[in-house]
Amino acid sequence: MGFHNHHSNSGDGVPQRVNSPRFSSGAMTRRAHSFKRNTSSSSSSNNNNNNSNTNHSINSNNTSHYGSNSGGNTLRTHHEIDLILNSPRSDSSTTPVSADGFDSVLEKKPTHHHFHGNLNKRFVNIGMVKGLLNKPVGSTVEVVKLGFRERKRLGQWMFFLFCGVCLLLGVSKIFANGLFGSAIERSHSARQHLMDQTSHDYGYRDGENDLGGGNDVERTLMMVASGVVGNQNSIAEHSDLWSKPSSENFTQCIDPPKSHRKLDANTNGYILINANGGLNQMRFGICDMVAVAKIMKATLVLPSLDHTSYWADESGFKDLFDWKHFMETLKDDIHIVESLPPAYADIEPFVKTPISWSKVSYYKTEVLPLLKQHKVIYFTHTDSRLANNGLQNSIQKLRCRANYQALKYSSPIEELGEVLVSRMRQNGSPYLALHLRYEKDMLAFTGCSHSLTAEEDEELHKMRYEISHWKEKEIDGSERRKLGGCPLTPRETSLLLKGLGFPCNTRIYLVAGEAYGIGSMQHLTGDFPNIFSHSTLATEDELQPFRNHQNMLAGLDYVVALQSDVFVYTYDGNMAKAVQGHRRFEGLKKTISPDRMNLVKLVDEFDEGKLTWKKFSAKVKKLHKDRIGGPCYREPGEFPKLEESFYANPLPGCICETAKK
Repeated sequence: MGFHNHHSNSGDGVPQRVNSPRFSSGAMTRRAHSFKRNTSSSSSSNNNNNNSNTNHSINSNNTSHYGSNSGGNTLRTHHEIDLILNSPRSDSSTTPVSADGFDSVLEKKPTHHHFHGNLNKRFVNIGMVKGLLNKPVGSTVEVVKLGFRERKRLGQWMFFLFCGVCLLLGVSKIFANGLFGSAIERSHSARQHLMDQTSHDYGYRDGENDLGGGNDVERTLMMVASGVVGNQNSIAEHSDLWSKPSSENFTQCIDPPKSHRKLDANTNGYILINANGGLNQMRFGICDMVAVAKIMKATLVLPSLDHTSYWADESGFKDLFDWKHFMETLKDDIHIVESLPPAYADIEPFVKTPISWSKVSYYKTEVLPLLKQHKVIYFTHTDSRLANNGLQNSIQKLRCRANYQALKYSSPIEELGEVLVSRMRQNGSPYLALHLRYEKDMLAFTGCSHSLTAEEDEELHKMRYEISHWKEKEIDGSERRKLGGCPLTPRETSLLLKGLGFPCNTRIYLVAGEAYGIGSMQHLTGDFPNIFSHSTLATEDELQPFRNHQNMLAGLDYVVALQSDVFVYTYDGNMAKAVQGHRRFEGLKKTISPDRMNLVKLVDEFDEGKLTWKKFSAKVKKLHKDRIGGPCYREPGEFPKLEESFYANPLPGCICETAKK
C-alpha cells in the first residue's frame, strides 16, 4: 500500500512520492480512433437549399477520391462513405464534438436549413427511415437525395440508443451491488456491535480455552470492510496486517488433572520472598516461587516487592495485584498467607539465594532440607530461579495458572486500562501497541548509541560504570548492533512499520518510558502522527493515583498492550517477553518479533542507496512473514540463559495441540 506524503521531508531518505500508487509519472490520456473528414462534403452540405447544387457537390466528391474505381465498386465505396458520415464522431458542421461524444449531442442547437419541408423537427420520420433502410444499395440517387444532415441525425439517434442500453446495464449492476452489499454489511455490523457489548473482561473469564478467536477475526473483517484501517483499495493487504495468525488446533491446557489430589493442611515451612527487578521480572519470579512452594510443599507468604530497582517504586504487592484474587485462585494448589503466623514471627529466617534456572531436583535435595530445619526461609532473589524446560507438566501448568489467572492487576489498574483501550479503539478502529525500549537505562546497559551524539554516548558510558552490578563495561555498540543486540532506534522502527505496510494513520499506543536522545522521536512521530501513551490518553485526575508509581504505570501499559490488535517490540526485554507470552496464551494474538540483525542490514543498504524503497519493503515483509506470533514449540538450548523464555512462549506446557478432527 502506499504512504501518505504528509510532510515534506521525512529525514530518513525514504522517497515519499514513489511509495504511493496514487502518483503516476505522467498524464494519462485516452486516444480515440483517428479518421479523416472530407472538407468538400462539409462545404456541399451547407448549400443544400438547392438540390442541383447538392448533387453537383456529391458528384465532385466521388470523382476526387474514387476516380480509380468504377461500376459496382463505386456503389460499394459510396455506401462506405455513408456509414462514416453517419458516425457521431464526424461532424460536418463547425460545432466541435466533446471528448465523450454524449454531451455534445445533447447540447447541439437545431439548425435552420430546410430539405423537403421543415427539418427543425428533432426526430426523423420513422417511415422515411424504414423506407431508406429497405432501399437496395443500388438506389444511389435516392440515398444522396436524403441529405447528409438527416443521415447524420440518424447516426446520432443510433448512438443515443447504444448509450442508453449501456447506461441501463451500468445502473442495474450498481443497484444490485449496493442492495446486497449494504445488507451484508448491516448484518456484520449488527452482529459485531452485539459481540463488542459482551467482551470486556481482558481474557480473565474462566472456560475460554478455545484459541480460535472468532470475535477477533470478525472484528478485523468488519474494520477492513468499513475502511477504518486505511486504504479501502487494499482490503486483502490490510486484512493480513491486522488479522492474527492461524491458531490451527492449539488450545489452552492449564486445568489440573482429574486425578489432582486435594491439598491437605500440612506444610514443611514458610517461604518469604523479595521479588526483585521491574514489574515483569517480579511477575516471573512470583510465578516461579508459587511452583517452588508446590515442589517443597511449603506455605508462601504474600510476596514483598523490590523497592531498590532503577525505578525506585514504593508500590507494594497489594497496590499492583488483586491479592485476594491471587490467594483464592491458587487455594487448591498451595497454601498462601498474608504474613507469618504468630508462632513463627520471632524465628530468624534462613537467608538463601537460589541458583538460577534450577530443576526440581535442586529444590528437593538441597533447599527442602534447609526449610524443614529452619521452618522459615527467605529467598533474596526470585528472577529466573526455575528452569524453562525439563519440568513436569503439572509444574508448568501451575506456573501458567499463577501468571495468567492468579496475577490479575488491582482494580485501579484494570479499570483505567479498560478506559484507555476503549479510547484507542476510537470509532472501532484497530490499534498497534509498540514497546519502544529506547530508554536511557537500556541503552546504557547494552552499550548501544547508534544515531546518538558523542555527548549522549559519553553519558551512557558513565552511567554503565556507575551501576556496579552491570558486568559489562566496555562494549562495542556498532558491532553489537550488527549482531542484532541493540534496541531498534525510533527511525529504524518507523522504517519497519512502513516496510510492513502499516499506513501513516495507524493508531499506535507507546508502551515505553521517555525515549533517550535529543530529537530521537522525530522520525517516528513524523511518519506516524497518531501516537498515544497513558500520559496523553488519560486525564490528570485519572493519573493522579499512579504518580511516582512506575510499576503501576507499567501495569497500565501491560493491560493496553495485551488487548491491542498488533503488538510490536523492539527489544527482548521482560515486558516484551511477558506480553507476547500472554498474547500467545490468550489466542495467539498477532505479535511481530523483529529480526533485528537482518533488519538493520536492510536499513543500512537502503540508506546507502543499494535498495529502492520497493525492494526494501518487499524484503522486510518476507523477513517477518513467519515472525507474527504463530504457534511454535519452545526448544531447549545449550545454555538456559540463551534459550527461549518459558514466559515468552508457554508452548509446550500451557498450550496444547489437539488431535485433528
